[in-house]
Amino acid sequence: MRHLLYTAAGLAALALGSTGAKAQDAEWGCQILLCAASQSPSWQGVPYCVPPMKKLISAMAKPGFDWPVCHQAKAGEPGRQEYEECPKGTKVGYSRDRDGFRGEPDQCVKTVDVCKERRDQGYRRFNESGGDSRCIKEVATSRPRRQNPWFFDIPNDKGVKERFWFNLNT
Repeated sequence: MRHLLYTAAGLAALALGSTGAKAQDAEWGCQILLCAASQSPSWQGVPYCVPPMKKLISAMAKPGFDWPVCHQAKAGEPGRQEYEECPKGTKVGYSRDRDGFRGEPDQCVKTVDVCKERRDQGYRRFNESGGDSRCIKEVATSRPRRQNPWFFDIPNDKGVKERFWFNLNT
């Protein structure tokens, strides 16, 4: 938490310079960055952040939208990852649309040997080259969606980027 405060203070200093200006006087891109980096509470719980973030959400719906960037913070535009990482031992899988085309990466897939239990009980109906291909199945589970799918990678005072996740839910 203390590290986040140092990062936010550094961002505020970059965005506002040494003029003694207030946070609400920062450029819109820097306001967005500061608000998105707010973690506890998130931007929705910071009264100062609600107007610039709502302005952002409204602007995103318009054609030709360009994300407002805070050049002083060297963070660039945010990234977005809709889904959580798949658990260890699984890989990302894709759903199929009704025409059979690959859809979203919304599944976690695990290869399972469904005959292992039978082999463990002494059954030997398998070939020498590693088993019966009828025993190998791919089992898919739904990949969880992130609560906070947007992120900024913000360099700290040592230049190492830290990731701050946020959402645009009002």
